[in-house]
Amino acid sequence: MKYTRITALAAIGVAALSLTACGNEGSVKDSSSKGSSSSSSSSSDGGSKSEGGSGSGGSEADNTKSGSAGDTESRAGAANGATETTGKVAFCKTEDLAIDAADAAPDENSGRIDITMINRGSTTCSATGFAGVDIKDADNTSNPIERGQAQPRITTLKPGDAAVFNLAYDIDSSGDSLASPTNILVTPPNETHTVTLEWPAGAGEIKGAYTDVEVYPTHTTE
Repeated sequence: MKYTRITALAAIGVAALSLTACGNEGSVKDSSSKGSSSSSSSSSDGGSKSEGGSGSGGSEADNTKSGSAGDTESRAGAANGATETTGKVAFCKTEDLAIDAADAAPDENSGRIDITMINRGSTTCSATGFAGVDIKDADNTSNPIERGQAQPRITTLKPGDAAVFNLAYDIDSSGDSLASPTNILVTPPNETHTVTLEWPAGAGEIKGAYTDVEVYPTHTTE
């Protein structure tokens, strides 16, 4: 009888131990599960922060790019706006210029013809550069004039403003000049239309040939 009771108690003890172990194992699993869940959650949070960081950085990069594009468009718009409002000054048209030639020799040896162009148009224009010049001789031949060694200056003309350029040459005082100029053919800078002016009365005789005459760039009269 005692033996049977001991056996029964032993069996009950084993069962209890078994239940306790199962309970502990469940606790361990639950704890592990919670830890894993917590770790996963923590990892997820860290990941989302990291993604959020890179996402934020990516977003800033996108914003920077879109900002740059916006800035570019803005600058382009501003540039277009500037072009529309102020714009590049168009070159003066021959038809808008009153052009005249006059003798302006500084002395007996140096010949100079001043050619003045007045803006008779309604808008500001540019006369910057070299005018095209030919001198017409009494024999009806036209001779192109070479450019002098000078750098063009910005020459902007408001309505009513004047620009001038010069023809320079040496005066022949011998009376044996072979040049007999009658007209000056002027094509304003960056234009294709030409005007014909009379050679100024009283201008000194040209020494040498027409190839010895030089034209200089325009400049304002101020």
